[in-house]
Amino acid sequence: MAETFFSPCPRGLEALLADELRALGAAGAEAVHGGVMWHGDWTACYRANLESRIATRVLWQVARGRYRAEVDIYKLAYGATWAKWFTADDTIRIYVTAQKSPLKSLEFITLRIKDAVCDHFRTVAGRRPSVDTADPAVRIHAFLTADIATLYIDTSGEPLYKRGFKPAAVEAPLKENLAAGILLLTGWQPGEPLLDPMCGSGTFLLEAAQIALDIAPGLGRRFGFERLRHADRAAWAGIRRAAEARRQAPRELAIFGSDIVGEQLRRSRTNLEAAGLADCVSLERADLLERTPPAPAGVMVTNPPYGVRIGEAEALAALYPRLGDALKQRWSGWRCFFFSGDPALPKLIGLKASRRTPLFNGALECRLLEYRMVAGSMRDRPQAAAGTDS
Repeated sequence: MAETFFSPCPRGLEALLADELRALGAAGAEAVHGGVMWHGDWTACYRANLESRIATRVLWQVARGRYRAEVDIYKLAYGATWAKWFTADDTIRIYVTAQKSPLKSLEFITLRIKDAVCDHFRTVAGRRPSVDTADPAVRIHAFLTADIATLYIDTSGEPLYKRGFKPAAVEAPLKENLAAGILLLTGWQPGEPLLDPMCGSGTFLLEAAQIALDIAPGLGRRFGFERLRHADRAAWAGIRRAAEARRQAPRELAIFGSDIVGEQLRRSRTNLEAAGLADCVSLERADLLERTPPAPAGVMVTNPPYGVRIGEAEALAALYPRLGDALKQRWSGWRCFFFSGDPALPKLIGLKASRRTPLFNGALECRLLEYRMVAGSMRDRPQAAAGTDS
C-alpha cells in the first residue's frame, strides 16, 4: 500500500527535488512551497533517504484532520497508532510549524501533541515515552494550515544535508543539499572541469566529488526509520548494498578548489579527508582576482563573501568590479555562477547575467547568477538566456 510523504527542501529547489524523487520511485510527486508531496512504498522511502541530494527530510504522514481548537489537535494525535510504530522506551520530540493557523501558541500545541502521544502510550502500554530535545529516537512533526492539521513521523532523523562527515565548519556554511541543487542548476556534468575559487569548507567540492563517483549521499550515516518497529530491515539492507556496489573508488577528478585564506583551505582539506575524497580534488591557495583557469573551459561555482557574512560594504564594493574584470580577462570559455545574497553584486560586477535564479539560503533570499564568459566584454552583448528573476 502506498504511503504519503512530504520532503522539505531549500526554497527554489522544489521542482528539482520532484524530478529527483520520481527517479527514486516516488509516485505523484507534486512540488509545493518549500518541498514535495509524494506517494510510495517503504522501499521508496528508504531509497529517498539514502539517495536524495536535495531533500532536507522524508516525513511520513500518519494523521490528518480538520481542527478549530487545541482539543481537536489533541484528539487527532491521541488517535494515531503510535505504539505500532515505536515503543515507550523510545524518546520523542515534537516539532510544530504553522501557516495562517488561528491558534495563538505553537508552544502550547507542541505540549498538547506531546500529551496526546504520551496518553496514547499510557492507555495502550501502561507507560509513556520520555522527551529528549537533543537526540530523540523519534521526531514527530505537526504542520498546521488555517484549518488542517497533519502529523508526520520523521523517517530521516538528523536532516539529510548532514551527510555523516564534514567536521570543519565555517562561519556561514552552505547546506549540502542547497549546494547539490546549485550544482544541478549549473548544468555541470561529471568529467567537466569544475572550480570553486572561494571554497571555504569545501561544500561544492564534496558534493561534486560524490556526484562524480556515484556515491549515495546517505552512505555515511543512519536514519530515523531504522528505529521504527515495522522497518523492513532486509529490504533496507539490500538497498544499501546496491548503493555500496555502485560507488566508484576515489580517483583524481577534474574538480578544483582554491581560497585566498589559508585557514579556509585547511577546512576544505580536512572535510575532504573525512569523506575519503582528498585525492579526488585539487586544492591550492590562490586569489580569484589573480589565478588562472585550471582548464580552457568549465564551470566555476562559488558562494562569494557578502554583507551578512563578512561585513564591510566598502570592501565588497571595491571587490566586485575587480572580480568582473578578472573574469573578462582570463575566464573566456567558462560558465561562471555566483550564489549571493548581496543585491549589490549584480550591479557592481560589470557583467550582464545570462540567468538569475531565486533561491533561499535558510531565510535569506539569494540569487544564483550565471555569467557565460566569451571573448571580449559581456557589457554590450545580448543576454544568452531569459532570466528567471523579475
